[in-house]
Amino acid sequence: MKRLIETRIVNPLLKKYGIPAYKTPGSAGVDLVACIEQSIVIAAGKNILIGSGLAVNIQDPGLVAVVASRSGLCLNNQIRVGQGLGIIDSDYHGEIGVILHNDGQSDYIVQPGERIAQLLFMPVVQVAFKLIEDFTTITDRGEGGFGHTGRH
Repeated sequence: MKRLIETRIVNPLLKKYGIPAYKTPGSAGVDLVACIEQSIVIAAGKNILIGSGLAVNIQDPGLVAVVASRSGLCLNNQIRVGQGLGIIDSDYHGEIGVILHNDGQSDYIVQPGERIAQLLFMPVVQVAFKLIEDFTTITDRGEGGFGHTGRH
């Protein structure tokens, strides 16, 4: 069963480019498009903020929207979501912006209406922190950090 999320078009260009929709029954995310009137260049090694033309009203603090990279755009052009994942909190009502980063050696031109990221909805668990001196459970790993468990 799909949950209904109130959605607003904040840039009329989005009507031209298409409202985000799941492409297949098994799709986890919907594509966000570059809601721009003309091409924008992302210089090699640089970030740029691009509007999606879309705003959502999630309402439920047990749900978050996540902006993620499109695998093909990253593999073929080295363009990814700049901060790794973008978080859209349940109480944010503004336009969803996408920070794109160019990891490539050449400039990349974003075209109007181009699919630039994915939007996924995921459950959230909020916690309360209980400050203690020592953990009540001991594990074999303990405080072993990066690379602690080896390569195999």
